[in-house]
Amino acid sequence: MDYKNAGVDIEAGYKSVELMKAHIKKTMRDEVLGGIGGFSGAFSLKKIKDMEEPVLLSGTDGCGTKVKLAMVMDKHDTIGIDAVAMCVNDIACAGGEPLFFLDYIACGKNYPEKIATIVSGVAEGCIQSDAALIGGETAEHPGLMPEDDYDLAGFAVGVVEKKDLITGENIMPGDALVGIASSGVHSNGFSLVRKVFDITKESLDTYYDELGKTLGETLLAPTKIYVKALRSVKNAGVTIKGCSHITGGGFYENIPRMLPDGIVASVKKDSYEVPAIFKLMAKKGDIAEQMMYNTFNMGLGMVLAVDKADVEKTIAAIEAAGEKAFLIGETKAGEKGVELC
Repeated sequence: MDYKNAGVDIEAGYKSVELMKAHIKKTMRDEVLGGIGGFSGAFSLKKIKDMEEPVLLSGTDGCGTKVKLAMVMDKHDTIGIDAVAMCVNDIACAGGEPLFFLDYIACGKNYPEKIATIVSGVAEGCIQSDAALIGGETAEHPGLMPEDDYDLAGFAVGVVEKKDLITGENIMPGDALVGIASSGVHSNGFSLVRKVFDITKESLDTYYDELGKTLGETLLAPTKIYVKALRSVKNAGVTIKGCSHITGGGFYENIPRMLPDGIVASVKKDSYEVPAIFKLMAKKGDIAEQMMYNTFNMGLGMVLAVDKADVEKTIAAIEAAGEKAFLIGETKAGEKGVELC
């Protein structure tokens, strides 16, 4: 009896690391110290020492049950982008710059090529957010997970000057709300998605005219990473008063997280076009509007609160970074929360 017969293939682990090294190298920053494969990732704080009052930010998250779609479609090169996005977007939401990222992959059996493909997506997410991929772990769980199954999660660290922290405390009635377009469902609400649609290869390969692509291609579209868009707004000289990353819980849970007491966010539903996938889900699943906005991002991955005088400059900066943005409403005096009109 040996470890391999017990279900853990050490040699496959070695091969996975070798295959993923080329992807990891693409994410390196000057601050990364040492090579790939050490017991810990080393990151120099030399540049941070030049900051007045640096504050470290952290974020950890996974992709939820979206990984089920990747497994059914046998397409594993983008789910890593989702894992990175869910972490670095939270850091950017506080005004920070992501510094580095670590991933954790749990699998029933280590198939080196599959693991390397997953990590290629993680590396792409790190490139999009200027974060270094400095470490990770691939853990085989024979007997705990089916051989073909896996789960993916990650952890990111970023930094921000304390004076540049986005806290929402200065939001006032009359501030403008600017939404940044999502790429679709992102990585939240997939437990409901999987109740609406049959998650089979045949179903996911079905082409929908209203989507302009297959259901699987639409649902598996990776989560947008907003690091560069928010950096562009900052570099344009705009003070972002508040920022909400629209994840699980949709508008109703996430937008209030940036609001101080006594402020309500008034969002105009017709201020932008809700993507077709959400309309299709609502119709096919007979899902009430309130539940849709309480579960999904409905086409907006980030919502910013800025001074009304800065709206045009904010939208121009976001679009200069390659994203779409809309004036979606304003803040008002009232009980803390969200109203759709």
